[in-house]
Amino acid sequence: MNNIRTATAITTLGLVAVMMAGCASAGASTPEVEDVTELRLGYFANVTHAPALVGLEEGLFEESLGDVDVTTSVFNAGPAAIEALTAGAIDATYIGPNPSINTFIQSGGESARIIAGAATGGAALVVAPGIDSPENLAGTTLASPQLGNTQDVALRVWLADQGYETDTSGGGDVAVTPTENAQTLTLFQEGELDGAWLPEPWVSRLVIDEGAEVLVDEADLWPDGEFPTTVLLVRAEFLEDHPDVVEDLLEGHLAAVQWIADNPDEAPAVINGAIEAETGKPLSDEVIQRALEHVTFSADPHADTFETLVANGLEAGTQKEGSIEGLFDLRLLNGLLEASGAETVSAAGLGEDSP
Repeated sequence: MNNIRTATAITTLGLVAVMMAGCASAGASTPEVEDVTELRLGYFANVTHAPALVGLEEGLFEESLGDVDVTTSVFNAGPAAIEALTAGAIDATYIGPNPSINTFIQSGGESARIIAGAATGGAALVVAPGIDSPENLAGTTLASPQLGNTQDVALRVWLADQGYETDTSGGGDVAVTPTENAQTLTLFQEGELDGAWLPEPWVSRLVIDEGAEVLVDEADLWPDGEFPTTVLLVRAEFLEDHPDVVEDLLEGHLAAVQWIADNPDEAPAVINGAIEAETGKPLSDEVIQRALEHVTFSADPHADTFETLVANGLEAGTQKEGSIEGLFDLRLLNGLLEASGAETVSAAGLGEDSP
């Protein structure tokens, strides 16, 4: 973590020099951007958002952001977080890739930028006992966290690959009903749902607490099992106006990812404590351990998968057509990684990545 903090100091000097040069060339007509005293951050109370949970619980964001206070908003799924981001109610959010794609395309590339990855893996289709194959799904009702979120898209595309028709109104051969994760658990307990495509820890909760079975581990559908579950998304205007604050946010994010890697024995309790604070109930030790076994935390957003994710969103009928060129801005992230001696990450031609 010391290396990361040092990297921030070095990179900030470069940013200051660039900003000063920009001010000198712009002249007096350039409006001044007011300093911010607050960064409003969104996240979900999920294991797949552990860097956010750890960054807050361990004070890593507080340390990296200094005089800028962090205030938080907790969401159930990506589309709700995007609404808040678009409305200017939050400045940045941990979120799935598909809602990030949606807002970028719908805004013509003006709304937001992905500035880092956070998690890969940790999503699956879990079903009631007795549903042993895709052939058993005809006439069933399955849940996803929210219409158009990353798991919702994955479910609809996978069902289509199995020959099932679905629609966004819950009709078709298999009814897909977007439902809040906690309500999905309750409805599964009551026998009102036959299964759900969910992120962790909800997969493990249904498997361990309710006897559900994994029909599809999403990792099995991707090369090397690597697919982005969570990225860090920032309002484009906030990034443009306050790159220093965004860099400090990234420093805290990298510190959180590193803390999880360095503290495998402590991490489950810290993550579980943050989930309990938001949901009112801790996960069992068995659930949190199983959930963490299925998630990998990394700053790499796996940009090379995003063209496939775009195609999936179009096939699912939850996304408009459009380009995602420019979706990524990994310059600040790679500046920190490069200065700390770590390997930089690629935007795969879909944005900027040279520090």
